[in-house]
Amino acid sequence: MKKTTLLFVMLFTSLIVNADEPHKVFCELLGTQKFLSAKVTVEIDMGQNPYENSKLVDEKGKKISFNSMVDAMNYMGKLGWEFEQAYVVTVSNQNVYHWLLSKDIIDDNEAGEGITTKSQFRKQQEENK
Repeated sequence: MKKTTLLFVMLFTSLIVNADEPHKVFCELLGTQKFLSAKVTVEIDMGQNPYENSKLVDEKGKKISFNSMVDAMNYMGKLGWEFEQAYVVTVSNQNVYHWLLSKDIIDDNEAGEGITTKSQFRKQQEENK
């Protein structure tokens, strides 16, 4: 009886400990320079549907323009994201900046805290009607 109880306690304890372990999640910022402007428009890829509008927006649904990719990284840094790697891909004579970021989280809902995309904003507006 004592062995069974001890086994149960060890199993239960290991489940509790594993449930609260932080794990790393990733996202990618894709920045494109605005036409005839020094500012960049940034989209975020967190593994969502690639056909959704993933441009970052403010609380009113307006696209957020950043002065540079570093400005966008500072925005994300305030939300707990850390820089991992960057590279540039040129498409039709336009540079597309790819910045890979990571964040340690415990609950999967933490990953998107503070981030709103155009498609998420539209869904929220429809739900509030």
